[in-house]
Amino acid sequence: MRVLIIHNQLWAHYKSKLFSEIHKSMHTEYPEAEFLVAHIALYEASRSSMQDQKSFPYQYPYQVLFNKSLDQVGFSERLKALFKTFNAFKPTILNVTGWFDWAQVLLMIYARSKGVKIVLSSESSTLDHNRSGIKEKTKKAIVGMADAFFCFGKSSVNYLIALGIEKNKIAVSNAAVIDEALVKNAFSEAKRKNLTPLNKTFVYVGRLAPEKNLQMLIEVFIRLQNASDWKLLFVGDGPMRGELEGLVLKSAKPENIQFAGGFPWYEVPRWLTQSDVLILPSISEPWGLVVNEAMVCGLPVIVSQTCGCVEDLVVDGKNGFIIDPKNPVSLKDALQFFIDNPDQIDSMGDASEELVAPFNSTQVAEQMVRCYAQLSLR
Repeated sequence: MRVLIIHNQLWAHYKSKLFSEIHKSMHTEYPEAEFLVAHIALYEASRSSMQDQKSFPYQYPYQVLFNKSLDQVGFSERLKALFKTFNAFKPTILNVTGWFDWAQVLLMIYARSKGVKIVLSSESSTLDHNRSGIKEKTKKAIVGMADAFFCFGKSSVNYLIALGIEKNKIAVSNAAVIDEALVKNAFSEAKRKNLTPLNKTFVYVGRLAPEKNLQMLIEVFIRLQNASDWKLLFVGDGPMRGELEGLVLKSAKPENIQFAGGFPWYEVPRWLTQSDVLILPSISEPWGLVVNEAMVCGLPVIVSQTCGCVEDLVVDGKNGFIIDPKNPVSLKDALQFFIDNPDQIDSMGDASEELVAPFNSTQVAEQMVRCYAQLSLR
Protein backbone atom coordinates (compact mmCIF):
# COMPACT_ATOMS: atom_id res chain seq x y z
CA MET A 1 0.00 0.00 0.00
CA ARG A 2 1.45 3.33 -1.14
CA VAL A 3 -0.63 6.37 -0.22
CA LEU A 4 -0.02 9.81 -1.74
CA ILE A 5 -1.95 12.79 -0.38
CA ILE A 6 -2.03 16.05 -2.36
CA HIS A 7 -2.57 19.11 -0.17
CA ASN A 8 -2.43 22.81 -1.01
CA GLN A 9 -0.19 24.22 1.72
CA LEU A 10 2.27 23.19 4.40
CA TRP A 11 1.24 25.92 6.86
CA ALA A 12 -2.02 24.33 8.01
CA HIS A 13 -1.38 22.98 11.49
CA TYR A 14 -4.65 21.12 12.01
CA LYS A 15 -4.22 19.27 8.71
CA SER A 16 -0.62 18.54 9.66
CA LYS A 17 -1.86 17.08 12.94
CA LEU A 18 -4.21 14.80 11.00
CA PHE A 19 -1.45 13.75 8.58
CA SER A 20 0.80 12.95 11.55
CA GLU A 21 -1.91 10.77 13.07
CA ILE A 22 -2.46 9.00 9.73
CA HIS A 23 1.26 8.31 9.45
CA LYS A 24 1.42 7.00 13.02
CA SER A 25 -1.60 4.73 12.56
CA MET A 26 -0.38 3.43 9.21
CA HIS A 27 3.10 2.73 10.56
CA THR A 28 1.56 0.79 13.48
CA GLU A 29 -1.04 -1.22 11.57
CA TYR A 30 0.69 -1.58 8.20
CA PRO A 31 4.46 -1.18 8.72
CA GLU A 32 5.17 -2.15 5.11
CA ALA A 33 3.03 0.71 3.77
CA GLU A 34 4.52 3.90 2.29
CA PHE A 35 3.01 7.32 2.94
CA LEU A 36 3.74 10.76 1.49
CA VAL A 37 2.02 14.15 1.63
CA ALA A 38 2.84 16.47 -1.28
CA HIS A 39 2.16 20.08 -0.29
CA ILE A 40 1.91 22.21 -3.42
CA ALA A 41 3.13 25.39 -1.68
CA LEU A 42 4.15 26.78 1.69
CA TYR A 43 1.02 28.85 2.29
CA GLU A 44 -1.93 30.67 0.77
CA ALA A 45 -1.54 34.44 0.50
CA SER A 46 -4.58 35.07 2.71
CA ARG A 47 -3.00 32.94 5.45
CA SER A 48 0.63 34.01 5.21
CA SER A 49 0.50 35.58 8.66
CA MET A 50 -0.37 32.25 10.27
CA GLN A 51 3.26 31.11 10.25
CA ASP A 52 5.38 32.76 12.91
CA GLN A 53 8.27 32.29 15.26
CA LYS A 54 6.70 29.29 17.02
CA SER A 55 7.69 26.15 15.14
CA PHE A 56 5.69 22.93 15.19
CA PRO A 57 7.21 19.67 13.93
CA TYR A 58 5.74 17.95 10.90
CA GLN A 59 5.73 14.33 12.02
CA TYR A 60 5.01 12.69 8.68
CA PRO A 61 6.85 12.27 5.35
CA TYR A 62 6.21 15.25 3.11
CA GLN A 63 7.47 17.29 0.19
CA VAL A 64 6.86 20.96 -0.57
CA LEU A 65 6.69 21.36 -4.34
CA PHE A 66 7.09 25.16 -4.36
CA ASN A 67 8.64 27.27 -1.59
CA LYS A 68 6.26 30.18 -2.08
CA SER A 69 2.61 31.17 -1.89
CA LEU A 70 0.07 28.91 -3.59
CA ASP A 71 -1.25 31.98 -5.39
CA GLN A 72 2.14 32.38 -7.08
CA VAL A 73 2.16 28.85 -8.52
CA GLY A 74 0.89 28.81 -12.11
CA PHE A 75 -1.30 26.06 -13.53
CA SER A 76 1.29 24.57 -15.88
CA GLU A 77 4.08 24.41 -13.29
CA ARG A 78 1.66 23.00 -10.72
CA LEU A 79 0.50 20.33 -13.16
CA LYS A 80 4.06 19.37 -14.10
CA ALA A 81 5.16 19.12 -10.47
CA LEU A 82 2.15 17.00 -9.48
CA PHE A 83 2.71 14.52 -12.30
CA LYS A 84 6.42 14.34 -11.50
CA THR A 85 5.70 13.61 -7.84
CA PHE A 86 3.06 11.03 -8.72
CA ASN A 87 5.32 9.17 -11.15
CA ALA A 88 8.26 9.22 -8.74
CA PHE A 89 6.27 7.90 -5.77
CA LYS A 90 4.11 5.44 -7.75
CA PRO A 91 1.13 5.38 -5.37
CA THR A 92 -1.52 2.69 -5.23
CA ILE A 93 -3.91 5.18 -3.58
CA LEU A 94 -4.21 8.90 -4.38
CA ASN A 95 -5.97 11.14 -1.84
CA VAL A 96 -6.83 14.50 -3.37
CA THR A 97 -7.81 17.32 -1.04
CA GLY A 98 -8.33 20.10 -3.60
CA TRP A 99 -10.66 18.84 -6.28
CA PHE A 100 -11.57 22.35 -7.47
CA ASP A 101 -8.03 22.57 -8.89
CA TRP A 102 -7.94 21.43 -12.52
CA ALA A 103 -4.33 20.31 -12.15
CA GLN A 104 -5.46 17.86 -9.48
CA VAL A 105 -8.47 16.81 -11.56
CA LEU A 106 -6.16 15.94 -14.46
CA LEU A 107 -3.96 14.03 -12.03
CA MET A 108 -7.04 12.06 -10.93
CA ILE A 109 -7.80 11.14 -14.55
CA TYR A 110 -4.21 10.04 -15.05
CA ALA A 111 -4.25 8.05 -11.80
CA ARG A 112 -7.40 6.19 -12.84
CA SER A 113 -5.78 5.26 -16.14
CA LYS A 114 -2.99 3.66 -14.10
CA GLY A 115 -5.40 1.67 -11.93
CA VAL A 116 -4.75 3.81 -8.84
CA LYS A 117 -7.59 4.08 -6.32
CA ILE A 118 -8.79 7.63 -5.62
CA VAL A 119 -10.00 9.18 -2.38
CA LEU A 120 -11.55 12.65 -2.38
CA SER A 121 -11.48 14.78 0.76
CA SER A 122 -14.47 17.14 0.68
CA GLU A 123 -15.11 20.22 2.79
CA SER A 124 -17.76 21.64 0.47
CA SER A 125 -21.39 21.65 1.56
CA THR A 126 -24.87 22.62 0.44
CA LEU A 127 -24.71 25.57 2.84
CA ASP A 128 -21.78 27.68 1.76
CA HIS A 129 -22.72 29.24 -1.60
CA ASN A 130 -25.21 29.06 -4.45
CA ARG A 131 -23.98 27.09 -7.44
CA SER A 132 -24.74 27.10 -11.16
CA GLY A 133 -26.13 24.06 -12.98
CA ILE A 134 -23.08 23.80 -15.24
CA LYS A 135 -20.71 23.76 -12.29
CA GLU A 136 -22.77 21.10 -10.55
CA LYS A 137 -22.67 18.85 -13.62
CA THR A 138 -18.90 19.29 -13.80
CA LYS A 139 -18.57 18.38 -10.13
CA LYS A 140 -20.69 15.26 -10.63
CA ALA A 141 -18.25 14.11 -13.28
CA ILE A 142 -15.26 14.84 -11.04
CA VAL A 143 -16.59 13.13 -7.91
CA GLY A 144 -17.69 10.20 -10.04
CA MET A 145 -14.02 9.28 -10.50
CA ALA A 146 -13.46 8.65 -6.79
CA ASP A 147 -13.57 5.30 -5.02
CA ALA A 148 -14.10 6.74 -1.52
CA PHE A 149 -14.67 10.04 0.25
CA PHE A 150 -13.57 11.76 3.45
CA CYS A 151 -16.10 14.42 4.51
CA PHE A 152 -15.84 17.24 7.05
CA GLY A 153 -19.30 16.50 8.45
CA LYS A 154 -22.96 15.87 7.67
CA SER A 155 -23.31 18.95 5.46
CA SER A 156 -20.55 17.78 3.13
CA VAL A 157 -21.97 14.23 3.18
CA ASN A 158 -25.36 15.56 2.11
CA TYR A 159 -23.77 17.60 -0.67
CA LEU A 160 -22.00 14.56 -2.12
CA ILE A 161 -25.21 12.54 -1.95
CA ALA A 162 -26.94 15.38 -3.83
CA LEU A 163 -24.23 15.00 -6.48
CA GLY A 164 -25.18 11.34 -6.88
CA ILE A 165 -22.60 9.65 -4.65
CA GLU A 166 -23.68 6.45 -2.90
CA LYS A 167 -23.53 6.73 0.88
CA ASN A 168 -21.47 3.54 1.23
CA LYS A 169 -18.61 5.28 -0.57
CA ILE A 170 -18.32 7.86 2.20
CA ALA A 171 -15.74 6.29 4.50
CA VAL A 172 -15.31 9.20 6.92
CA SER A 173 -17.98 11.74 7.84
CA ASN A 174 -16.24 13.56 10.71
CA ALA A 175 -12.96 14.78 9.21
CA ALA A 176 -13.21 18.36 10.55
CA VAL A 177 -10.56 17.88 13.22
CA ILE A 178 -8.30 20.15 15.21
CA ASP A 179 -5.30 19.46 17.44
CA GLU A 180 -7.62 18.83 20.37
CA ALA A 181 -4.90 17.76 22.81
CA LEU A 182 -2.81 20.88 22.22
CA VAL A 183 -5.84 23.19 22.36
CA LYS A 184 -7.16 21.58 25.54
CA ASN A 185 -3.76 21.64 27.24
CA ALA A 186 -3.21 25.29 26.31
CA PHE A 187 -6.67 26.14 27.62
CA SER A 188 -6.10 24.29 30.90
CA GLU A 189 -2.74 25.97 31.42
CA ALA A 190 -4.18 29.43 30.79
CA LYS A 191 -7.20 28.64 32.96
CA ARG A 192 -4.96 27.98 35.95
CA LYS A 193 -3.87 31.61 35.68
CA ASN A 194 -7.44 32.90 35.27
CA LEU A 195 -9.61 31.31 37.95
CA THR A 196 -12.62 33.60 37.44
CA PRO A 197 -15.64 31.24 37.30
CA LEU A 198 -17.73 33.61 35.19
CA ASN A 199 -16.16 36.24 32.95
CA LYS A 200 -19.49 37.51 31.58
CA THR A 201 -17.92 37.69 28.14
CA PHE A 202 -19.13 36.66 24.69
CA VAL A 203 -16.27 36.02 22.27
CA TYR A 204 -15.90 36.00 18.50
CA VAL A 205 -12.71 34.54 17.04
CA GLY A 206 -11.88 34.98 13.36
CA ARG A 207 -11.42 37.48 10.56
CA LEU A 208 -13.16 40.82 10.78
CA ALA A 209 -14.74 40.55 7.34
CA PRO A 210 -18.18 41.27 5.81
CA GLU A 211 -19.25 37.62 5.50
CA LYS A 212 -18.82 37.18 9.27
CA ASN A 213 -21.89 39.34 10.00
CA LEU A 214 -20.18 41.26 12.79
CA GLN A 215 -21.99 44.55 12.30
CA MET A 216 -25.26 42.83 13.20
CA LEU A 217 -23.59 41.21 16.21
CA ILE A 218 -22.45 44.58 17.56
CA GLU A 219 -25.80 46.25 16.91
CA VAL A 220 -27.67 43.44 18.68
CA PHE A 221 -25.27 43.38 21.64
CA ILE A 222 -25.71 47.11 22.17
CA ARG A 223 -29.50 46.64 22.48
CA LEU A 224 -29.40 43.77 25.00
CA GLN A 225 -31.24 44.09 28.30
CA ASN A 226 -29.53 43.73 31.71
CA ALA A 227 -26.19 43.36 29.98
CA SER A 228 -24.34 46.30 31.49
CA ASP A 229 -21.72 44.05 33.09
CA TRP A 230 -21.29 41.74 30.06
CA LYS A 231 -18.59 42.22 27.43
CA LEU A 232 -18.21 41.35 23.77
CA LEU A 233 -14.65 40.39 22.79
CA PHE A 234 -13.30 40.22 19.23
CA VAL A 235 -10.15 38.14 18.72
CA GLY A 236 -8.91 38.61 15.17
CA ASP A 237 -8.21 41.23 12.56
CA GLY A 238 -9.37 42.05 9.07
CA PRO A 239 -10.62 44.65 6.60
CA MET A 240 -13.66 45.67 8.67
CA ARG A 241 -11.84 46.46 11.91
CA GLY A 242 -11.89 50.24 11.48
CA GLU A 243 -15.56 50.29 10.52
CA LEU A 244 -16.53 48.05 13.45
CA GLU A 245 -14.52 50.11 15.94
CA GLY A 246 -16.28 53.21 14.65
CA LEU A 247 -19.64 51.56 15.22
CA VAL A 248 -18.66 50.68 18.80
CA LEU A 249 -17.67 54.28 19.58
CA LYS A 250 -21.27 55.34 18.91
CA SER A 251 -22.60 53.02 21.63
CA ALA A 252 -23.45 54.08 25.18
CA LYS A 253 -20.76 51.85 26.71
CA PRO A 254 -17.97 51.41 24.16
CA GLU A 255 -15.71 49.95 26.87
CA ASN A 256 -17.92 46.82 26.93
CA ILE A 257 -16.86 45.88 23.39
CA GLN A 258 -13.17 45.09 23.00
CA PHE A 259 -10.90 44.33 20.05
CA ALA A 260 -7.92 42.19 21.05
CA GLY A 261 -6.35 42.04 17.59
CA GLY A 262 -5.06 39.07 15.63
CA PHE A 263 -3.20 36.16 17.21
CA PRO A 264 -1.79 32.84 15.98
CA TRP A 265 -4.11 29.86 16.38
CA TYR A 266 -2.26 28.39 19.35
CA GLU A 267 -2.96 31.52 21.42
CA VAL A 268 -6.73 31.29 20.91
CA PRO A 269 -7.23 29.04 24.00
CA ARG A 270 -5.82 31.83 26.18
CA TRP A 271 -8.63 34.11 25.04
CA LEU A 272 -11.23 31.40 25.48
CA THR A 273 -10.34 31.19 29.17
CA GLN A 274 -11.43 34.81 29.46
CA SER A 275 -14.77 34.08 27.80
CA ASP A 276 -17.98 32.21 28.52
CA VAL A 277 -19.76 31.75 25.18
CA LEU A 278 -18.44 31.63 21.60
CA ILE A 279 -20.39 33.36 18.84
CA LEU A 280 -20.03 32.61 15.11
CA PRO A 281 -22.79 34.58 13.32
CA SER A 282 -21.44 34.19 9.77
CA ILE A 283 -23.51 34.65 6.64
CA SER A 284 -21.27 32.07 4.93
CA GLU A 285 -18.93 29.58 6.62
CA PRO A 286 -17.95 26.21 5.06
CA TRP A 287 -17.36 24.77 8.56
CA GLY A 288 -16.00 26.96 11.38
CA LEU A 289 -13.18 25.12 13.18
CA VAL A 290 -13.19 27.74 15.92
CA VAL A 291 -16.42 26.07 17.08
CA ASN A 292 -14.48 22.82 17.55
CA GLU A 293 -11.85 24.75 19.51
CA ALA A 294 -14.38 26.37 21.83
CA MET A 295 -16.27 23.12 22.40
CA VAL A 296 -13.10 21.17 23.19
CA CYS A 297 -12.50 23.83 25.85
CA GLY A 298 -16.00 23.37 27.26
CA LEU A 299 -17.73 26.53 26.03
CA PRO A 300 -21.35 26.79 24.86
CA VAL A 301 -21.69 28.17 21.34
CA ILE A 302 -24.03 30.39 19.34
CA VAL A 303 -23.64 29.49 15.67
CA SER A 304 -25.27 30.63 12.44
CA GLN A 305 -27.41 28.08 10.61
CA THR A 306 -25.31 28.72 7.50
CA CYS A 307 -22.13 27.38 9.12
CA GLY A 308 -21.24 23.88 7.96
CA CYS A 309 -20.64 22.61 11.49
CA VAL A 310 -24.13 23.17 12.92
CA GLU A 311 -25.61 19.79 11.95
CA ASP A 312 -22.81 17.94 13.71
CA LEU A 313 -21.83 20.14 16.62
CA VAL A 314 -24.75 22.28 17.78
CA VAL A 315 -27.93 20.96 19.40
CA ASP A 316 -30.25 23.90 19.90
CA GLY A 317 -30.82 24.46 23.61
CA LYS A 318 -28.37 21.74 24.69
CA ASN A 319 -24.89 23.14 24.09
CA GLY A 320 -25.90 26.48 22.65
CA PHE A 321 -28.14 27.90 19.98
CA ILE A 322 -28.45 27.92 16.19
CA ILE A 323 -29.36 31.36 14.86
CA ASP A 324 -30.58 32.85 11.60
CA PRO A 325 -27.83 35.27 10.44
CA LYS A 326 -30.44 37.45 8.74
CA ASN A 327 -32.66 37.70 11.80
CA PRO A 328 -31.33 39.98 14.58
CA VAL A 329 -34.05 38.77 16.96
CA SER A 330 -32.73 35.22 16.67
CA LEU A 331 -29.28 36.37 17.76
CA LYS A 332 -30.67 38.66 20.48
CA ASP A 333 -32.67 35.81 22.04
CA ALA A 334 -29.61 33.55 22.15
CA LEU A 335 -27.41 36.20 23.77
CA GLN A 336 -30.15 37.18 26.20
CA PHE A 337 -30.54 33.56 27.33
CA PHE A 338 -26.99 33.42 28.67
CA ILE A 339 -27.28 36.85 30.30
CA ASP A 340 -30.46 35.76 32.08
CA ASN A 341 -29.29 32.19 32.80
CA PRO A 342 -25.56 32.24 33.58
CA ASP A 343 -26.04 29.12 35.72
CA GLN A 344 -26.63 27.14 32.50
CA ILE A 345 -23.20 27.91 31.03
CA ASP A 346 -21.27 25.10 32.73
CA SER A 347 -23.74 22.32 31.88
CA MET A 348 -24.05 23.49 28.28
CA GLY A 349 -20.26 23.61 28.08
CA ASP A 350 -20.13 19.99 29.27
CA ALA A 351 -22.55 19.10 26.48
CA SER A 352 -20.22 20.81 23.99
CA GLU A 353 -17.35 18.54 25.04
CA GLU A 354 -19.53 15.45 24.55
CA LEU A 355 -20.76 16.53 21.11
CA VAL A 356 -17.30 17.34 19.74
CA ALA A 357 -15.73 14.09 21.02
CA PRO A 358 -16.26 12.11 17.74
CA PHE A 359 -14.13 14.72 15.92
CA ASN A 360 -10.96 13.35 17.47
CA SER A 361 -7.90 13.48 15.21
CA THR A 362 -6.55 10.07 16.29
CA GLN A 363 -9.87 8.29 15.77
CA VAL A 364 -10.50 9.99 12.43
CA ALA A 365 -7.00 9.11 11.20
CA GLU A 366 -7.59 5.46 12.10
CA GLN A 367 -10.82 5.49 10.06
CA MET A 368 -8.92 6.91 7.09
CA VAL A 369 -6.19 4.29 7.31
CA ARG A 370 -8.81 1.52 7.41
CA CYS A 371 -10.31 2.97 4.24
CA TYR A 372 -6.91 3.02 2.50
CA ALA A 373 -6.35 -0.60 3.52
CA GLN A 374 -9.75 -1.72 2.23
CA LEU A 375 -9.20 0.05 -1.10
CA SER A 376 -5.79 -1.60 -1.49
CA LEU A 377 -7.46 -5.03 -1.35
CA ARG A 378 -9.83 -4.33 -4.24
